[in-house]
Amino acid sequence: MARRSPALLAWALCGTLDIAYAAVSSVVQGGTVTGMLHAVASGPFGAEAAKWGIGGALAGLATHYAIMGAMVAAWFFVARRWSTLTAWPWWLTGTIYGLILYYIMNGIVLPLRFGSPFPPTDLVKGAIALFPHIFFVGWPLAWLTRKGTH
Repeated sequence: MARRSPALLAWALCGTLDIAYAAVSSVVQGGTVTGMLHAVASGPFGAEAAKWGIGGALAGLATHYAIMGAMVAAWFFVARRWSTLTAWPWWLTGTIYGLILYYIMNGIVLPLRFGSPFPPTDLVKGAIALFPHIFFVGWPLAWLTRKGTH
C-alpha cells in the first residue's frame, strides 16, 4: 500500500475547507463565488482577471491553492524542526499559527497589494477573515501533525 503524503493531505484539506468557507461567506455577503475567485486572481494577475470569465475564476482557484501550499509547507518545515509544535496542545499551536497567517495576509500582503487597512476598520469583517485562518488552516494542520501523520 502506498504511503500518503501528510503534507499533500493537509494541503488538500485546508485548501478545500478555506475556499469553501470563502465561497459561502461571499454568497452570504451578497457576492458570488466567481466574483470572489476573480478577486483572488486579481492579486497576482491584476484587475483584468475579472474579465477572463471562467479562466479568471480558475486562476483564482489556482492562486488560492498555491498560497495554501506555501502555508502548509511552512508549517511542515517548522514542525519537523521544532518539536514544540507537536508537544504543545494542537488547538494552541493551531490557533497561534492561524493568528500568524492572518497577520501575514491581512497585515502585510493585502495592505501592500491592495492598500487594505490594518487593523481592519470593520471588526466583523476582520473576524470573518480571522476565523478560517485558525479553524480551517491552523487547527487541521496542528491536528494532523499531532496525530503523528508527518
